[in-house]
Amino acid sequence: METFRAAPDIDVITTSIAIPGLGLIPVNSFVVHGSEPLLVDTGPVVESGAFMEVLRSVIDPAELRWIWLTHPDFDHIGALHELVESNPRLRVITTFLGVGLLGLFSPLSPDRLFLVNPGQTITLGDRTLEAWKPPVFDNPSTTALRDPASGVVWSSDCFGAVLPEVPQRADDIDDKTLREGQVFWATVDSPWLHGVDPAVFGAKLQQVRAMEPAMVLSSHLPPASGAMIERLTDALAAAPAASPFVGPDQAAMEAMMAAMAGGPS
Repeated sequence: METFRAAPDIDVITTSIAIPGLGLIPVNSFVVHGSEPLLVDTGPVVESGAFMEVLRSVIDPAELRWIWLTHPDFDHIGALHELVESNPRLRVITTFLGVGLLGLFSPLSPDRLFLVNPGQTITLGDRTLEAWKPPVFDNPSTTALRDPASGVVWSSDCFGAVLPEVPQRADDIDDKTLREGQVFWATVDSPWLHGVDPAVFGAKLQQVRAMEPAMVLSSHLPPASGAMIERLTDALAAAPAASPFVGPDQAAMEAMMAAMAGGPS
């Protein structure tokens, strides 16, 4: 778990999860500084302690006023409840469906929530943010955000990529590695893409291009400059026709475990 600055007012808190034999998937959260500081997602459950330690290096958690929960998957909610319980002024931005999903395992009090739907805006002190639905997602409650004033777009899981190594900037990834990593991640994380109408999906991608983002901040890709938007969307356009992901079966898993243990395959 580490942190670095993506913009003068945005810190990235990041870790990487290894997918054996395939590569690394970055897992990012973002501290957005301002008159009402915002945290976008709260890291993976398995690293919640490390997340809190790194978070404290960039901001006192008591200063946070908002958490934007893009969706309540286990790689996004790691420190959520610790932060809410320790900071009585902190509120969680999510959707009605997000509240329902959280309620299945660890509900939050309604007075700690603020519900926003794609297309709506919310003003947080000196910053007005717009909620939007990314074209690719793995959880139906996913709601991403963008800052029209700065041009920064947060995309949740959309544009993620499995990579051999994770640099601090997506711009440093060569075209082949980025495209293959994005397409593979999309087939793993959003297998429903194989059944979409290419024309409808293409129109959704064009809507993202039309945002003309200055920066794209994905949960599962290093920060990307707006100049990369064509590369990012073109890779996703190839995902529906890519080979579907099929994971190892029991025999393959046993062979992998034996190989890792140094025994016979």
